[in-house]
Amino acid sequence: MTSVYWHKGFLISKRYGIGAGMPTLSPLPTVAVLMATFNGGRDVVAQLDSIASQTHLPDLILISDDGSKDATCTHIDAFAAAHPDIPVMRIDGPQQGATRNFLHLLIHTPDEIDVVAFCDQDDVWLDHKLARGLEHLKTADTAPTLYCARTWVCDVNLNKRRMSRFPKAPPGFRNAIVQNIAAGNTIMLNRQALSIARRLARRTRKTVVHDWWLYQIITGIGGHVICDAEPVLLYRQHRNNLVGANFGLQAWIKRMNHVRRGGLRRWTTTNLVALRHASDDLTDENRAILAAFTYIRRKPWWRRVQGIYRLGLYRQRRLGQASLFAAAILGFL
Repeated sequence: MTSVYWHKGFLISKRYGIGAGMPTLSPLPTVAVLMATFNGGRDVVAQLDSIASQTHLPDLILISDDGSKDATCTHIDAFAAAHPDIPVMRIDGPQQGATRNFLHLLIHTPDEIDVVAFCDQDDVWLDHKLARGLEHLKTADTAPTLYCARTWVCDVNLNKRRMSRFPKAPPGFRNAIVQNIAAGNTIMLNRQALSIARRLARRTRKTVVHDWWLYQIITGIGGHVICDAEPVLLYRQHRNNLVGANFGLQAWIKRMNHVRRGGLRRWTTTNLVALRHASDDLTDENRAILAAFTYIRRKPWWRRVQGIYRLGLYRQRRLGQASLFAAAILGFL
């Protein structure tokens, strides 16, 4: 059975599950896909088609276009016309980059939405992506929860597939403050996490990338992070990727040059400022970690190393942990 209603000028279809022999209706979670687009005309059709092929269809595809000059919007409008069973809403983005565009999507998510799934414009989802994420989020009960998963990392033609890395250590704020493990194109938030993220997005002026910010926020408030070992999408790699997968010598050299030029230190500063805007929502323990980490960054190198050790900050692998201490020694953190 389907109940149809209008919200702010666009159509949302809310599906209901009916228990056997029960006259009452039990609403399923209302799911919105949040897609940020900018000059993605080459690949956006494949992404939209993969959303339309989901075993659990979304109740809304909310798209924020950041001023595309190519055929992106034409393709989106054609998709919406061809799929009247999937409500699509396209809004104007802030034109301040992809990160700000995703926060813009959070802010404009309708109040009726229970679960959001973030979506890049150039990937291809496996048909079970939404269903699998929803099954995992069911286990969270009422705790704010972020779901993320592995991906198939591909070339521009979706060939040469390799599975993305899986975290070796448990997720947590002590990890999130120095490393991101949540791939933004796989992230889903339950209603409790979405409510907090929407509110904090309104007061956050700048952050490095939306997925790292979400990982920090959800762990910082004491929420849950679910990391799924199964891949849920084809992650297309090309020169316009905002971050891209960290595979191979070329990627390592690129990261090292970024660190050497002060990029990591700028990222850390930006993240800490954003977290301070959310400090009232952090747990007492994580608020203390944030304050201590901010403090030790201004101290001599041996105090920085000592502070990282005492705070228990960690990255996922031994080489990453060694690079964390090296960055602290060299003043790059």
